[in-house]
Amino acid sequence: TGSGKSLVATALHFHSLTSGKRSFYTCPIKALVNEKFIALCKEFGPEKVGMISGDASVNADAPIVVCTAEILSNFALRLGQDLVAHDIVMDEFHYYSDAERGVAWQIPLLTLPQSRFLLMSATLGETQFFENELTALNQRPTVAIKTNVRPVPLTFQYSETPLQLKITQLIEQNKAPIYLVNFTQRECAETAQNLLSVNFCSPNEKNKIRDQLREVNFKSPYGKEVERFLKHGIGIHHAGLLPRYRVWVEKLAQQGLLKVICGTDTLGVGVNVPIRTVLFTKLCKFDGKKVGILTARDFQQIAGRAGRKGFDDEGLVVVQAPEHMIENAVIDQKIAQDPKKSKKLVKKKPPEKGFVSWNQETMNKLSSQMPEALTSRFQVSYAMVLNVLSRKTSQPGKDLKRLILKSHENHHQKKQHGKTAFQFFRALVNREIIKLNPLRVNADLQHDFSLNHSLSLFLLDTLQVFDLNSETFALDLLTLVESILENPDLILRRQIDHLKTIRMQELKESGMEFEDRLEELEKIDYPKPKQDFIYQAFNFFAEKHPWVGQENIRPKSIAREMAETFQSFHDYVLHYDLERGEGLLLRYLSDVYKVLVQTVPFTFKTEEVLLIIQYLRGILRTIDSSLIDEWQKLAPGIPQVNIASDQIESDRQVKIAEKKAQVYAQAQLTALIRSEVFQLIRLLARKSYRDAAERLGTTPEVLEKIMEHYYLSHPQILTDQNARSKKFTELKEVTESSWVLTQTLIDSEGLNDYYLKMNIERVPSLAEQTLKFTFNELKNF
Repeated sequence: TGSGKSLVATALHFHSLTSGKRSFYTCPIKALVNEKFIALCKEFGPEKVGMISGDASVNADAPIVVCTAEILSNFALRLGQDLVAHDIVMDEFHYYSDAERGVAWQIPLLTLPQSRFLLMSATLGETQFFENELTALNQRPTVAIKTNVRPVPLTFQYSETPLQLKITQLIEQNKAPIYLVNFTQRECAETAQNLLSVNFCSPNEKNKIRDQLREVNFKSPYGKEVERFLKHGIGIHHAGLLPRYRVWVEKLAQQGLLKVICGTDTLGVGVNVPIRTVLFTKLCKFDGKKVGILTARDFQQIAGRAGRKGFDDEGLVVVQAPEHMIENAVIDQKIAQDPKKSKKLVKKKPPEKGFVSWNQETMNKLSSQMPEALTSRFQVSYAMVLNVLSRKTSQPGKDLKRLILKSHENHHQKKQHGKTAFQFFRALVNREIIKLNPLRVNADLQHDFSLNHSLSLFLLDTLQVFDLNSETFALDLLTLVESILENPDLILRRQIDHLKTIRMQELKESGMEFEDRLEELEKIDYPKPKQDFIYQAFNFFAEKHPWVGQENIRPKSIAREMAETFQSFHDYVLHYDLERGEGLLLRYLSDVYKVLVQTVPFTFKTEEVLLIIQYLRGILRTIDSSLIDEWQKLAPGIPQVNIASDQIESDRQVKIAEKKAQVYAQAQLTALIRSEVFQLIRLLARKSYRDAAERLGTTPEVLEKIMEHYYLSHPQILTDQNARSKKFTELKEVTESSWVLTQTLIDSEGLNDYYLKMNIERVPSLAEQTLKFTFNELKNF
């Protein structure tokens, strides 16, 4: 860390660019992709740099492309030797060993002989295997450049001082900025909250922070809390935050304005936050299966953030002793001063759950031993099979077989992967996703069709038995989509807590005894619409497909609940107290959106389904567009932004019949208009005239006066599912890019005797469709 890896990567991009070639820079996390993208834009010019992160693609045909490892892996599978990638930088290559995602780092090393690779990490460990594999792949000599000498040496310190006091001491000793390492988002937020009682910054420093934040939008529910931390000189950085807040933590840290940054271990993955001291609050963490001591690689990766090249002579790494031991040491001191207190003071015990003890010897061992050897995580998936069989080559089936045989697995594992691939292939042929004679992908599928989730095929199978004419079809499809996605545990726990609160009050009012109430509450689970049908369908599917193995279906209702009530992102966060998990909710909705767009076939995208897609798209576009906004400042007028798409249009162009494409485009436009209108109606129903006026090109005062006529005779405007029915929306085309819309307002008495008329026009924008609404009139039928 700090030895110049990024400079070497920049030199490679420069050499590639001036040679008329194309280079890729891959990172493991989206935050790092965003950061590298902006940095390279400033170095090479925004017109020369593109970005593809899975949530957005910007200038994707540029000669320098920054992307997540999964994106490059998908290109490598789909295009193989046809991918124009002369030079590839794979940063943080130790992710090759990641149990869930490591396969993405291996695929390019198996499929891109035309490319020159630069593999970088501060914790690679033994590299001889990769040296041999790279040379075997592209027939070029491979050079390993390694050293254990850090430009800024590290000093390790074991601390038995209470955390808050230790931080104060470090700041007094001029050891800030301090990266305070936590391993859960909750611990992150709680630690930051506790530190508000300590004054870290001078009045002058606080004024500088306020000046920087003057124009920053902190409007999300958790925004005020983040703003409070930042103005106190405390940063918070974890995946539960909205990206725009993480970006501002990074910006302020780079200017030296933050004394403490409370972050999870993901901050150790190369994000540019200059740090003098790394302070571990503990040395054990939950790895997804069990709690254990950190690996040497994890410890060294995080500890390596200490010490700023050009600023510090050394970096300091502090490891806190277990909290109960620190408290017991304080008790021992008190007893030593007054033995009479020995009977009153009770020593703390270690936590019974979620804890593995450590000591100074543990720290010494982790800091001195070699990082563990990188382990192959190759695995076959539907997406892999579909991508390889999409190639233009004459024998894509042989390409798939060759890929498995070249993988970094042993003979037995390769044999098992081959069997799994054949089962997947047969299933894709049976569903007519793959056509035979010649072997090809079904041309009726959308060009960005994907099966990126292991149970995507279950989704396609089960859709076949749904009734497209059912009133609940769109919502039921949404439930099916949610059931194949991972559970966002925090959100589901909040749903349960909310239902328990309501049920507890009902049982209390009914006179039930307290113990019986508690027993009744234990039966409550989060909402699972159509759970009996989904479980039954999945059991049937699993019987026919033994490869399902340990995979399970997970019915839930998050996106569905939001769509049913047409809640805004902010409303949902506040409803379930998800302030600390805004980023989690945003990522989950992004996953739902991508499955709807890329996996659900055209034939199932009814107008109501398209309405849900546009509703989710609106949330993703408006809740955090900080990256797109920053790029537009660098490159005004370059209309190459495509939000929430993780694929570049490749040479493989899938032709869709012109008439079908026109019908679908019209349905998309109608859904977009309806989505925008319902958001306006919802604002009027809540009497949020300021926000509504912004969208309607009028003033809050004028709008409030107009709506007074309606509210004189009607207590409210309904916004439920029935009120959003398309039968209450009339759209008349005036020109190819303008319409007049008449929306009936639904009231609780069922009179429905008022309508709102608006003019709509399409305006030029970087977005695919941007509409301008203008208020026309509110009238009684």
